[in-house]
Amino acid sequence: MKVYKFGGASVKSAEAFRNIAHIIRTYGGDKQLLVVVSAMGKTTNALEHIFNLAYKQHDFEQEYLQCQAYHTQISKELFPGGDSPVHERLEHLFSQLHHHLKTIPSGATYDKFYDQIVSFGELFSSVILHYFLQEQGLNNAWVDSRKYIQTDNTWREGKVDWNWTERTIKRDLPEILQDQLVVTQGFLGGTNNGLTTTLGREGSDFSAAIFAYCLGADAMYIWKDVAGLLNADPKYFKDTVRYPEISYQETVEMAYYGASVIHPKTIKPLANKLIPLYVKSFLDPGAEGTKICDCRFEVISPAYIIKENQCLISFSVKDFTFISEKNMGTIFNALSELRLKINLMQNSAISFSICTDYNQERLQRLVQTLQDQFVIHYNTSLHLFTIKNYSADSINKITTDKEILLEQRTRTTFQIVSR
Repeated sequence: MKVYKFGGASVKSAEAFRNIAHIIRTYGGDKQLLVVVSAMGKTTNALEHIFNLAYKQHDFEQEYLQCQAYHTQISKELFPGGDSPVHERLEHLFSQLHHHLKTIPSGATYDKFYDQIVSFGELFSSVILHYFLQEQGLNNAWVDSRKYIQTDNTWREGKVDWNWTERTIKRDLPEILQDQLVVTQGFLGGTNNGLTTTLGREGSDFSAAIFAYCLGADAMYIWKDVAGLLNADPKYFKDTVRYPEISYQETVEMAYYGASVIHPKTIKPLANKLIPLYVKSFLDPGAEGTKICDCRFEVISPAYIIKENQCLISFSVKDFTFISEKNMGTIFNALSELRLKINLMQNSAISFSICTDYNQERLQRLVQTLQDQFVIHYNTSLHLFTIKNYSADSINKITTDKEILLEQRTRTTFQIVSR
């Protein structure tokens, strides 16, 4: 039993869908395979923009029609006869999306309605893939992941009810997988009262890991546009190195620090059941890729990770007393309430500094919450550079000619915040 996950880049065009069918037929087989698919191309970004317009009571029709046209065009290329039921299914889904957009109530909870709207991207892509695989002779069942991955109502970052989710998946899916494939959506969950939740941006990896864990899969595969798990993003670094094999622990830490290949929550459920994760290239599916498993290496190539759009926030007590554990507890509570994740932190005698992803609304709310107790300074438009398993040469590589605002190193990790 295997789980395949295909991201947005692997379903961005009609040719990309044909390539998925080739990969599944050649490497996956016609049963005992569950396929998790993300939204097509940049659809999630497009739906976020459409939702923002609708939420602010602005006109969204042009952007909505562009999104619809993109999906309709690809479905026409894949089903040129025009008689496939996929067209009616897509039209119905877009009609539902339009209704949701038109009926957002004034003063609605932003994150709650975000999940109801942005989730349509995965529904579109999975429906198209379901019908296309069917036409290619790959019999499959379309499964609504919202009925199997149950979460609480932490909108945009739903927390999984593992007991309910595992029990429901085990009840239904093994029997289906005995005879055919299953196609389902990444990123999505559902509450016990039928509302849609999402698992966090890029959460489709996590969805696939949830299904792999609950089904006791032999392996999980993530199909990317890179040769495997690399030690750096080739957009920023030349001469990247592919890891043929790497441990769960190293991968978890790289994901935590911002490596974009794997979603941070993906590894834990796989490691708990020792399910190997393979990162493979959909551009060269026969290539080796990377195996992530329970292994250890004495020496490993340094990994370079960049997080953009960072904000450095510094707090100091107004009466110039030392920063105490109680002060830091107050700050941590505020960060937790606002769901601001700390990417790096450092304290001195009279100040405490954190680096976090920049979110203007949440930053302003943080300042409003704490400004009576602390003097707060912050810088935006920054970069956080991390080197795992650093060396002197690797540090020189990223620090040369940079204005460094904060620097920190531990036994295995070196980090700087810079402009």
